[in-house]
Amino acid sequence: MTEKLKVGIIGGGGIAQGAHLPNYVKHQDKVEIVAVTDVVKKTAEECAELFSVPHTFTDYKTMFRDCDLDAVSVCTPNKFHADAAIAALEAGCHVLCEKPPAMNVAEATAMAEAAKKHNKILSYGFHFRYAPEVITLKRFTDAGELGGIYAASIRAVRRRGIPGWGVFTNKDLQGGGPLIDIGVHMLDAALYLMDYPEPESVFGATYQKIGNRKGVGLMGDWDWESFSIEDMARGMIRFKNGATIMLETAFAANVEKDDVMNVSLMGDEGGADVFPLKIYQEKHDALIDVSPAYLPKKGYHELEVESFVNGCLTGEAPISTPEQGVVIQKIINGFYESAKTGKAVKIDDSEDESKL
Repeated sequence: MTEKLKVGIIGGGGIAQGAHLPNYVKHQDKVEIVAVTDVVKKTAEECAELFSVPHTFTDYKTMFRDCDLDAVSVCTPNKFHADAAIAALEAGCHVLCEKPPAMNVAEATAMAEAAKKHNKILSYGFHFRYAPEVITLKRFTDAGELGGIYAASIRAVRRRGIPGWGVFTNKDLQGGGPLIDIGVHMLDAALYLMDYPEPESVFGATYQKIGNRKGVGLMGDWDWESFSIEDMARGMIRFKNGATIMLETAFAANVEKDDVMNVSLMGDEGGADVFPLKIYQEKHDALIDVSPAYLPKKGYHELEVESFVNGCLTGEAPISTPEQGVVIQKIINGFYESAKTGKAVKIDDSEDESKL
């Protein structure tokens, strides 16, 4: 590897321009952004001009052929994550791939296998792991302050927060709606704080009650006539260690607050709410609530990219692993399968789960 990490971007749209590229630029002493590729030539060129990137392509295979790269950010719609990430790994690049990992378990597994085969980093964009509240609570959970965590509740709910841009409402390109866009962040944060237990079964339900009709859009006007995703998902995940997670996520729901993102944990020695962070314990014959007086303020994406860059340069693995990507993909696709069949779905490692 050269002195500077040579980086390419696959997909030059909103997440690349808003999260990945601005934070790579903050590490100009360590990073050289070499190329941007996007199937829309104009998008690639506009992105390159905005961040002074020297090369643009409409095909990432051509980019790998013509450019000497060390690492790649995959910022495409979800449908294209697996192919782009695997191609990058095969080209000898480390990969930071946006969430969710893929469209199904088979793709996520193939991505993990490619990372292992080529001995490269594959990290996913679960940037809420880098929230100061999560970083701090992780220290508490690792120290056993909450004891054995046996229950969690997740909420990622918007009142009218259907994105009015991009392909967020296109099931064919995204694979799903709020579950794989905002719900997955809170799910990953909970799993991370619980040390990623092995899932046993999933029972879920999805609803399309608001998004498929014209209405008020707090995040722009969406194409309600072509709305093909769920606008709400609810359900429960059971793990092999007996723990459970209750999950509720929505782009649009008739609730009071415009936007709620939170994880609640319950252990036998304490519990916690994450956003804002408050820890609940029983000590010295008293019930104690603990809130931090200060938490460091640094952007989630900034810390995510910083961790990825440092990992690529030092060999230290980022905190998001390919194996965890497979686990969360099993849960996501099991959830959608359960919603479709109306039955709980057992997650069995011995079965071919590509059908989920």
